[in-house]
Amino acid sequence: MNFTELGLSPKVLEAVTASGYTQPTPIQEMAIPRVLERKDVLGIAQTGTGKTAAFTLPMITLLEQGRARARMPRTLILEPTRELAAQVEESFNKYTSGQKLNVALLIGGVSFGDQDMKIARGVDVLIATPGRLLDHFERGKLLLTGIEILVIDEADRMLDMGFIPDIERICKMVPFTRQTLFFSATMPPEIQRITEAFLHNPVRIEIARQATTAETITQLLVASPSDPSQKRETLRRLMRDAVDVKNGIIFCNRKSDVQIVWKSLEKHGFSVAALHGDMDQRARTVALDGFRAGTMQYLVASDVAARGLDVPDVSHVFNYDAPHHAEDYVHRIGRTGRAGRLGTAYTIITPADDKNLAAIEAMIKRSIDWLGPTLADAKFEDAPRSDRGRGSREDAGRGRGGRKPRPVKEAQNEAVVSVDAAPVVDEKPKREARPERRDRPQREELPRREERPQRKEQAAQPERTQSPRRHHQDDDGPTPKGLGDHMPGFMMRSTKLK
Repeated sequence: MNFTELGLSPKVLEAVTASGYTQPTPIQEMAIPRVLERKDVLGIAQTGTGKTAAFTLPMITLLEQGRARARMPRTLILEPTRELAAQVEESFNKYTSGQKLNVALLIGGVSFGDQDMKIARGVDVLIATPGRLLDHFERGKLLLTGIEILVIDEADRMLDMGFIPDIERICKMVPFTRQTLFFSATMPPEIQRITEAFLHNPVRIEIARQATTAETITQLLVASPSDPSQKRETLRRLMRDAVDVKNGIIFCNRKSDVQIVWKSLEKHGFSVAALHGDMDQRARTVALDGFRAGTMQYLVASDVAARGLDVPDVSHVFNYDAPHHAEDYVHRIGRTGRAGRLGTAYTIITPADDKNLAAIEAMIKRSIDWLGPTLADAKFEDAPRSDRGRGSREDAGRGRGGRKPRPVKEAQNEAVVSVDAAPVVDEKPKREARPERRDRPQREELPRREERPQRKEQAAQPERTQSPRRHHQDDDGPTPKGLGDHMPGFMMRSTKLK
């Protein structure tokens, strides 16, 4: 089937042909006609199958009729991250060339003033993250009563990021008669509850089994010790030994590890950039644009880059950390092997990752091959969990001075004296040999408070005699008022009046 058979408008077909696409993907083939029929759609498909075009293309066709009003957008697309929202904006700009459709992007890290100006002029397509959208709404700069189509993209990622309460609030603010398009890669129970509450007789489109990986991706496991320095060395060895590496994304579980791995790889001569949620928007955009343009070969990222980012030709994915949630594994390795291309995904496994690995293999219902020895055959001598951190076990219990306390058993053994060893004299003096407090000479008892001499009164007596000014009995004449004791002599002279 071709795009010409889906019912899209001639202008949209021209834009699709200019982009180089001829045949739709399965999710596009099944979703586009239903969207054009104004039906609610519940789309479930693995990442990299073209879900974005499945709702952008029919939306553009429907928006060709009508005009937006000030502060009242016609359609609303909710995305979990700034990068995904910016990516959807790029898709609209690509497919709406030559059409008079206004697109606005509401994301964090950008000035409110510029976004308010776009909304005030009237917006046909509003692409936003939930937090920034509610900020504009609460400030009275935005009205949602004119929404005709509501799109909730990457719903399972919204759940992971804690946006579900915001989504429920937004769904209650838009008109009841809207058309709702709901897309997700997985369908956990919480997402299922939302679809039942806010979708009206949706058309369910499920292209692939939930939480499956693409067959074009070669998945491999690599055993590594838990020590961070040895683990980073394992990563560098993988990156050097990998075959046909064009570019790659390295995923870490924590933002702090993203910074550490990025600096380590940069120090060892790799062309690498970093991307995580604590970076400001400008730095995130520069890192992502550099990776897409090819100026940076590798991108070290947190799970903010695991969902929906469209970098068409990523050859390799390196999981520096095994993901805590099995669903994240599917999204991470889905950055490679997109649109029928081949890809390779490596996952570094330490002795602490056995449960995470078991959950991943249980979810994708297949076992992943090992590159080299398995974790059981490697027999790494890792330090115990209590040793992992700033200090080792030898440092545990030390104070600020670094001295190690004496073991309890050792101290008890020293205190025990055998009866047979009575003639032996211990060189160390015992506390019992010291004189008791009652045998020590006592200090002289101080007199009680009432018996003590009044030192203050005695010391104050001579001070009164030294200061003649304090005795009112002495007749030194009138006391000068203005300058006190520093009265100049010429002012005391008598004068004669002429």
